[in-house]
Amino acid sequence: MNQYFATVARGLEPIAAQELEKLGAKDVRPEFTGVHFSGDLGLLYRVNLWSRIIFRVLVPLREFRCVNAQMLYREVQKFSWEEYLTPEQSLAVNCTGSNAQLNHTHFTALQVKNAIVDQQREQFGERSNVDAQNPDLLINLHIHENQAILSLDSSGGSLHRRGYRPAMGIAPLKETLAAAILEMAEYDGSLPFYDPLCGSGTLPLEAGLKALNIAPGLFREKFGFMSWKNYDEALWEEIVGEAEKADLPALKAPIYGSDRDGEVLKQARNNAMNCGLGKDIQFSEKELYFIEPPADSGILICNPPYGERLGDAEELGDFYKLMGDVFKQRFKGWTAYILTGNKELAKRVGLRTAKKMPVFNGSIACTLLKYELY
Repeated sequence: MNQYFATVARGLEPIAAQELEKLGAKDVRPEFTGVHFSGDLGLLYRVNLWSRIIFRVLVPLREFRCVNAQMLYREVQKFSWEEYLTPEQSLAVNCTGSNAQLNHTHFTALQVKNAIVDQQREQFGERSNVDAQNPDLLINLHIHENQAILSLDSSGGSLHRRGYRPAMGIAPLKETLAAAILEMAEYDGSLPFYDPLCGSGTLPLEAGLKALNIAPGLFREKFGFMSWKNYDEALWEEIVGEAEKADLPALKAPIYGSDRDGEVLKQARNNAMNCGLGKDIQFSEKELYFIEPPADSGILICNPPYGERLGDAEELGDFYKLMGDVFKQRFKGWTAYILTGNKELAKRVGLRTAKKMPVFNGSIACTLLKYELY
């Protein structure tokens, strides 16, 4: 059994832990912005392929005391890097966290890189090049107070970049957060889904992938572990083959998205085509005032602007009031969810909340508000 660590957005640790357990992870233990777990190599591949919630899967190599740059350099050099990296392969280093002496992540990453390539020069007379965009080996260093954890990043790029969405609207929701919101709303594909402010389509697309049991990693061309010396291509192909057979042939209930912006809807439709959902999600151009329920009951989820990034909070008050009025008058029998980072705007909705769930959208403290519409 190998030890792994999944990084996750703040506040989503319990949801990520549940997802990992469903995927077969053992010894699951959430902590701040991450989840420890254990499993075999197949689990590592499966989590990268199937996780909808987490950002990266790290494989810890060693933990050590680290108070300054000199100590960091010495400790990194103690590791036998030839087991993981040849001079012909490229590398990159990501750093998170800090302490009193190591308080600039770029400088800290430079110390790690220097320690590795200096070891290579001494052993082989040549060294790996740095490739920040597409390295063969991506190394992660996390510093907390005077402790450091050195890990390999098995995911490569963040898993929220599914690979299906080259087109994004203004201030898009990360796919991982959209998937977490669907979990919080207990969406399972059995009821109609509608996002009346869908933008480039993240919520409807993630709803579609979930409803059809499509592994989000199927759209990615590369994962970090594919360049590792222990990469088992046959095992990976077996796990991908299982995933390709696991998707459902059709939606149990329809999925809808609408937006006032016709150009951003073109992006949404392109994104849907890219992940094979072009015929499954029904997008339409509509102002909020003119929307109608597409079914007698269902789940409505939206992420309206809340003044932090888009629009001005004062001007948005009337919009929130309109949103509440439309939902109350036209969507009887539905359950609505609104993600907002502005408590004053939330009050303007004018509906009684059935539940308030804290969640972070990046660094913005938000609340997912649930409304039972009768």
